Amino acid sequence: MPFHISLDGHTDLAARIYRQLRDGILDGRLPPGERLPPTRELAVELDVSRNTVAVAYERLAAEGFLSGQVGRGTFVSADPVARVDRAAPAGAGVRPSARWRALPPPLGADRSVPEFDFRVGAPDPALFPLRTWRRLVGQALRPSLLPRSGYADPAGLEALRVAIARHIGAARSVRASGEDVLITQGAQQALDLAGRVLIEPGTRVAVEDPGYPPAERLFAALGALVVKVPVDAEGLDVTALTRGTRLIYTTPSHQFPLGTPMSLARRTALLAWAERNDAVIVEDDYDSEYRFSDRPLEPLQSLDHHGRVLYVGSFSKTLLPLLRLGFLVAPASLRPALRHAKQLTDWHGDLVTQSAMASFIDEGLLSRHVRKATREYSARRDRILTFVRDELRDVLEIVPSSAGLHLCAPVAPHATVIVDEAVTAAARAGVTFESLSRYGGTREGLVIGYGLVGSERIGEGLSRLAECVSAAHMS
Repeated sequence: MPFHISLDGHTDLAARIYRQLRDGILDGRLPPGERLPPTRELAVELDVSRNTVAVAYERLAAEGFLSGQVGRGTFVSADPVARVDRAAPAGAGVRPSARWRALPPPLGADRSVPEFDFRVGAPDPALFPLRTWRRLVGQALRPSLLPRSGYADPAGLEALRVAIARHIGAARSVRASGEDVLITQGAQQALDLAGRVLIEPGTRVAVEDPGYPPAERLFAALGALVVKVPVDAEGLDVTALTRGTRLIYTTPSHQFPLGTPMSLARRTALLAWAERNDAVIVEDDYDSEYRFSDRPLEPLQSLDHHGRVLYVGSFSKTLLPLLRLGFLVAPASLRPALRHAKQLTDWHGDLVTQSAMASFIDEGLLSRHVRKATREYSARRDRILTFVRDELRDVLEIVPSSAGLHLCAPVAPHATVIVDEAVTAAARAGVTFESLSRYGGTREGLVIGYGLVGSERIGEGLSRLAECVSAAHMS
């Protein structure tokens, strides 16, 4: 690979070449087995004599950093060498703005893989139709996809926008055309774009409590004054909203993390409140594709007659988070600003993935995949429900929920469980699940995901979980 060598000045050029090559080997930029250019070639590139490069190579070879192979060239030695980490300067005197310093550490991918993973928010990658997806990506890599200017519409590929509008119109009764849809890098970017065009420093934003922490943190990072609004059995408590609230973030179809849907009466009340108070509602249709009973209530967007709802969706739960595909349906008054914000953020995203997704929807493959995955997740969900009701009924109770990839199990009214102790003990036993309190609210309990544990392994994982919960239970 090309390797940058700087020779500013004219003193001891061989030593400079030696030190920079040695440093590259030590910090891994030149890995073992890497072939270095011939001395003549490097000398021409650096505009020095061949002998200067040869001296540097000979010194590196004498110290064991390089080895020569007759007729093949000079290579970085495969022998063990003490490596050093190459890192950017610490920048001790450079600080982000105050609102970024106030945020907790970012949520990153956990490299550890527990034996039984009951964490929420992740679909089973084994269910992803990889062979079909590979075919569609191959079809998408065609010259006609490449925009003549090198860049495309910030709203995303038209074919995908039209396909999404048709899909959510049929599956979720959302009122939208392709012009109303903006393609994003997952739901989180959709929330970011909405915040960018609606939030100014000090803007009052209401979020659910308990609720979705990444949304709360995002709005706070944009300078909003975030106010938590309690959630009850009917959804977000509209009577707890305060005047001056500009934006309301809610998950009405499948409240996160409780799983309950917002009642029709509460939806009507929320829309009326937003109209009276000149507020905007961001409706996150969180993992509602997977439904196990009942027909879903109409989304807020389809009940909205005044253009106050932004509808956010994602394919992270239906397919894979790594695809980074989401979308935002917005009223016409916000579309120009949202497109500007998208262009300034990342322009238009990955057109190859968008093209493949458009075909996936148009060929009926998304609907087929959702039906197949729903059957599998339904079986897992039923096993968890049965286990908790049979083995842990005196300790936990299940919040009624008919959709999604997790169940919420608060501690029963007359039981006491030291949840943090149970979570820690379960982790030692190879079982990972989450505490309800990490999402806010006042109740203690567990949030149990079933996207990453196959049906055949759920029983053993739950048995270990039950042992830990029972051990942390005080009557």
